[in-house]
Amino acid sequence: MYKKYCAYLRKSRADRDAEQSGAGDTLARHRELLSTYAERHHIQISRFYCEVVSGDTIDGRPVMQELLADVEAGKWDGVLVVEVERLARGNTRDQGIVAEAFKYSDTTIITPNKTYDPNNEFDEEYFEFGLFMSRREFKTINRRLQRGRMASVNEGKFIGSTPPYGYRKVKIPHDKGYTLEIVPEQAQIVRQIFQWYCSGEAQPDGSIRQYGTDAIAARLDAIGIRPTNSESWSKATIRDILRNETYTGMIVWGKEKEVMVPENGKIVKLRKRSADYKRVQGLHPAIIDPALFAIAQSRLRDMRRCTVPVSSGLQNPLAGIVFCKKCGHMMTRLAPNTKNRYSVLKCPNRYCSNVSSPIFLVEKQLLSFLQEWLDSYSLDQQTVPFAPLQEQISEKEQLLKKVDADLSTYRAQMEKSYDLLERGVYTVEIFQQRQKTLQDMISNLESSHDEIQSDIAHIHHLQTEQDDYIPKIRKLLETYHTNTPEANNRILKEVIDRIQYEKSEPNRRGSLNNCNFTLEVYPKLPT
Repeated sequence: MYKKYCAYLRKSRADRDAEQSGAGDTLARHRELLSTYAERHHIQISRFYCEVVSGDTIDGRPVMQELLADVEAGKWDGVLVVEVERLARGNTRDQGIVAEAFKYSDTTIITPNKTYDPNNEFDEEYFEFGLFMSRREFKTINRRLQRGRMASVNEGKFIGSTPPYGYRKVKIPHDKGYTLEIVPEQAQIVRQIFQWYCSGEAQPDGSIRQYGTDAIAARLDAIGIRPTNSESWSKATIRDILRNETYTGMIVWGKEKEVMVPENGKIVKLRKRSADYKRVQGLHPAIIDPALFAIAQSRLRDMRRCTVPVSSGLQNPLAGIVFCKKCGHMMTRLAPNTKNRYSVLKCPNRYCSNVSSPIFLVEKQLLSFLQEWLDSYSLDQQTVPFAPLQEQISEKEQLLKKVDADLSTYRAQMEKSYDLLERGVYTVEIFQQRQKTLQDMISNLESSHDEIQSDIAHIHHLQTEQDDYIPKIRKLLETYHTNTPEANNRILKEVIDRIQYEKSEPNRRGSLNNCNFTLEVYPKLPT
């Protein structure tokens, strides 16, 4: 019977570093290697899956996702790869997904050194152990890379990929690494931004006009100054410039850290502010005097404190939840005024065409959506719309038992090796080699044991969240019109991840209550 084969090609971080040193295109070399192997063994490769993006997990590797979908569908009898580590170097979850996809579809994994039959018990263990060891190697490389970055930061070098506006990134002469060089015309704009924000601008009548971030963005657009990567300035860009300590000659690293969190059944990356960060004197020249920078930070803090007056409290129950579908900005509340007797939800981007709506209409539509969502489900366990977490816990516990059993076996073998040495069965050299092998196996299994225990604790936490989710929505619907806006906002943020708002036509006279807008609601489902 004719068998169908494909090949999967992916660069590792080491490959990318080697290419920068002149080693040539990795994917081309690997393609040639696998093609030669296939020709020698009379294998016809029908397709090459080439991963050109970098990703530590399967979620960040779209070509790998496509390959796994085709493998699960039984499209291929075998997959050729330079080494099994190219398939999965992520966490144990990713490794399990890859192993199960090949096992249950009975798809062979072929490397130039070995062919793996996923339904052969010994090949399966060898394959899983290879993936596990590759994960340990990945963590070692990553730690080494982070140490190198921190060493560069401590030396005052710039290790970011994109320089701040006002600087260009340059190679340090006769040394490794990069620093920053001032771009004079851009630096002058940066100084003007700080001057406008901290001191304002003198007017012909002798008065001083104070500028906020939005006004500075509009002023720069009006005089034809353009930022580096867009057509217009935004107040967020101006705020980032005002907060960037690089302009004072400092190097700051780790102020925002990347964390991995579960979201809608996937692991996603989020950036969160950290109080524990590195701040050292940089090798680059300063554009802004530290005293002026301190004034800007003081005013930014004052403006932040004045956003919500203590006397009135939060007035927008949708604050931080609703986003403009057209431009991505967070929608804000416009208080009642002489023109409108009601609060309005509007996009703060002055160049965006999204039309505003009364907040009470958006609330009405949102509550209607939540009520329909709640009505479509029952609290009966058979219709709960969540993943069967108890099954996941059982699977993890079974895996933990297997790891513990393997640990006991290897520890017993470790004890037995001493006896074999004393009886002269093992030479000292064989004993030492055996000891090292067993110790590595035990160390890896202990790490796996800790990871699985952490996974079980996390799933228990998710199960608790699931049990609380529907009661939270029911309570919100029952008490929404008697709660304060601040209380409603707090509960909404517990059950909703984000809402996307879009409206193209304004309401005509006499049609104020017409909900001619669309809301895309993304519930914060614990998964």
